Amino acid sequence: MSEPVIIMPAIALRGTTILPGMVVHFDISRKRSMKAIEAAMVQDQKIFLVTQRNSRQETPELRDLYQTGTIAYVKQVVKLPQNLLRVLVEGTEKADLLALDQEEPYLKAEVSMIRQEEEELQAPVKAAMHRSIHDLFQQYCQDNGKMSKEMAVRILDIADVEELIQQVAVNLPLTYQNRQRFLEASGLEEQYEVLGALLTNEIDLLGITKELQQKLKARVDKNQREYILREQLKVIREELGENNILDDAEEYRKRLKELQASKEIKEKINKEIDRFKSINGNSAESTVERSYIETLLSLPWDKRSQDSEDLEKAWKILQKGHYGLKEIKERIMEFLSVRSLTHKGKSPILCLVGPPGTGKTSIARSVAEALDKKYVRICLGGVRDEAEIRGHRKTYVGAMPGRVTAALAQAGVSNPLILLDEIDKTSSDYKGDTSSALLEVLDPEQNSRFNDHYVEIPQDLSEVLFIATANDLQGIPRPLLDRMEILDISGYTENEKEHIAKEHLIPKQMEINGISKDMLTIQGSAVRKMINNYTKEAGVRSLERCIGRICRKTARAIMEQGKDKIRVTGKNLSEYLGKERYDYLMANKKDEIGIARGLAWTQVGGDTLQIEVNVMPGKGELLLTGQLGDVMKESAQAGISYIRSVAGKYGILPEFFRENDIHVHIPEGAVPKDGPSAGITMATAILSAVIQVPVRAEVAMTGEITLRGRVLPIGGLKEKLLAAKYAGIKEVLVPKENKRDVQEMDKEITKDLKICYVETMGQVLEHALSSGKK
Repeated sequence: MSEPVIIMPAIALRGTTILPGMVVHFDISRKRSMKAIEAAMVQDQKIFLVTQRNSRQETPELRDLYQTGTIAYVKQVVKLPQNLLRVLVEGTEKADLLALDQEEPYLKAEVSMIRQEEEELQAPVKAAMHRSIHDLFQQYCQDNGKMSKEMAVRILDIADVEELIQQVAVNLPLTYQNRQRFLEASGLEEQYEVLGALLTNEIDLLGITKELQQKLKARVDKNQREYILREQLKVIREELGENNILDDAEEYRKRLKELQASKEIKEKINKEIDRFKSINGNSAESTVERSYIETLLSLPWDKRSQDSEDLEKAWKILQKGHYGLKEIKERIMEFLSVRSLTHKGKSPILCLVGPPGTGKTSIARSVAEALDKKYVRICLGGVRDEAEIRGHRKTYVGAMPGRVTAALAQAGVSNPLILLDEIDKTSSDYKGDTSSALLEVLDPEQNSRFNDHYVEIPQDLSEVLFIATANDLQGIPRPLLDRMEILDISGYTENEKEHIAKEHLIPKQMEINGISKDMLTIQGSAVRKMINNYTKEAGVRSLERCIGRICRKTARAIMEQGKDKIRVTGKNLSEYLGKERYDYLMANKKDEIGIARGLAWTQVGGDTLQIEVNVMPGKGELLLTGQLGDVMKESAQAGISYIRSVAGKYGILPEFFRENDIHVHIPEGAVPKDGPSAGITMATAILSAVIQVPVRAEVAMTGEITLRGRVLPIGGLKEKLLAAKYAGIKEVLVPKENKRDVQEMDKEITKDLKICYVETMGQVLEHALSSGKK
């Protein structure tokens, strides 16, 4: 029941509720609250503590306060800096707030103390309440872990249920709202219900919090563990001098993100980077792995350049860069036309075959310029190791990718123009066959999955435009030759060389040597004399050297002698190039017995070949001199056999070949000679010497002979006809089967030449011997 009304100093608390039995201190800063403490200390040290509903309100009124508060005994007051008071109080009993006097200097509360009415609860009920609160509090202490064991034991040892409930409520870290609920509870049963609900709620919250903390801790522990391990690894690597590995690995990952490649290739490279990170930086394996990753990252897997489809521009570039070479230019334009129509099309494998100095390499460079392709040159001369093409296994010491892969990395795109220079100069040894390794590279049906032993990832070479060069088709194996499209580049005519010199070589050498057009003039007569008397070649390399020599002498004359202009003519050319080096073996001035003029093909173009035959008394022997090869020796034997078979027709007695020796000689004995095209020439010279009939001096011939006198076709006809023209020959005997070759030649080559097509040795003799002249 209610007690009489008491008026006493009061303090409105913010954010805290004090229960009876609690000993707690709090700070006060409001002047009215300080005055209330002073008034309480003057009287009986008792003060009424009531909680504000809104903790932000500075001057609360009656309606802003809870109805139930606590009368507390002020045990200690301590002054703190900044006008603060720290007050230590002990709650004694609870009371209801009836009225509030807000006049200065402090709050005065009219309160009525609340006495706990004794409830008539049966003993089993109280025992059940005690056990319930005891178990809940014990569970709470186990889950919380923050309450001291001594206090927990002291509270759990309380036998009286009322005291147990009071002590649990006092020592439980509740919010001020929950404490206020407990404070306002009337009677033991209501207090039990409120406290039981609060304990149950706190236990549930602790369980949820613990579960969340465990999950968070597991996540944090994992991240923390990884972080700590990384830091430890970093320190260890720094101690071992391996800190660069981590930096390099991160740099590789950045490059991998920017790499244009398929998902499978990126996954492969990513695995290699992970492996690289785990390797000891000072080991040899680390260096191998680093080189391997850098090679993979440098390759243009899916990076392509845009090919030019401007046919007019391409034609101008080809015309500007090279004179003649009509067949080559037309084939390139055909390729461009197909690419423009289909926007894909497989790139052809072109092989340019011709003598040195005919511009094969420069043609490839011009094609790359015309197509706007990246250009890379691979020199295959002297390559013997298959690994040079396919690459070495990366497990070997000093392993590296093959030349094709290295060329792609150098080009930076997957569709460049790659020049395979001197493909006929490759060879094989115990390390493998280089030409066999090239089969996969140059096969359009296979090179879309080219496998380099070092890279170990298939590469697509189908969009690469391969152009190969060779001097002689005989040096290229048949399977490799079958995969390429052959384009012949024969030697240049005198007129073509003159055009090339004027349009390309002279301007190029003048620019290299710092000579302007006003300083030097080289007349056409000088160019023609250089071609005929200072060079002997199918191409124009020696001619370019002669022009360069003239330019250098011009530069010296200008600098030392102060000359303003130099004019080089055919008459004063020897002043710059010295005496003449070559002179063509000109046609004989008169018909002679036993001397026939043949035509030969050499690496530097065509040449005339004079064959001399003498008949001497002897034992029927055939003597061959002049460094003849096996093929020419056999041609001479075949010629003798044919002549013996037709001896009766020419009045030759049977015993002639038993009583006389025949000596066949080709001058310039120090120069080796061989080839299957001197048969009819030797047979004509031998028959002329035997029957003593002169051979026409103005006739030259080329062709192989059979035992029955048939004339077989030959190769290198263009070079041979050019040689005949330079030597002043008027008539040339050519196998009839070579007629189609002559028809494809420019008229400039056949001009002023009488070409007679022959099928049999009889026709040859009819044209060649003076007695057969009609």
